[in-house]
Amino acid sequence: MALENQELRKAGLKVTLPRVKIYQILERAGEGDHFSAEDIYKLLMEQGEDVGLATVYRVLTQFEAAGLVSRHHFEGGHSVFELARDEHHDHVVCVKCGRVREFTEPKVSEILDKVADELGFSITDRTLYLYGVCKGGCEESDKK
Repeated sequence: MALENQELRKAGLKVTLPRVKIYQILERAGEGDHFSAEDIYKLLMEQGEDVGLATVYRVLTQFEAAGLVSRHHFEGGHSVFELARDEHHDHVVCVKCGRVREFTEPKVSEILDKVADELGFSITDRTLYLYGVCKGGCEESDKK
């Protein structure tokens, strides 16, 4: 049995062709790749798959509810998805082309833990998005 079938069943989801195909796209994504529903739809079309955009949105919402993917909401209504991972990471977003890069910096975590502790909090979750512009210019092909 394929790994994606096991993951879907473990999440309590019925194994359907659209779910498998969308999971495979997310699974094959490179480290730090983030896809919008439209990106996934375009990739499915390029593969000759007959899956509508509404189905892609529905499946991604189901995956998010089941804890299989993380959705990131960026300014301007831009949302992207990635497979949920255990290790924490943060994001840098280009406000010009929409490119998203992720990073892990232990010093950031240390500082935020210290701030929370000083305020009498224990961090259970966090989201950090840094907004800027790509150095050296933006390339449309890097848009994610």
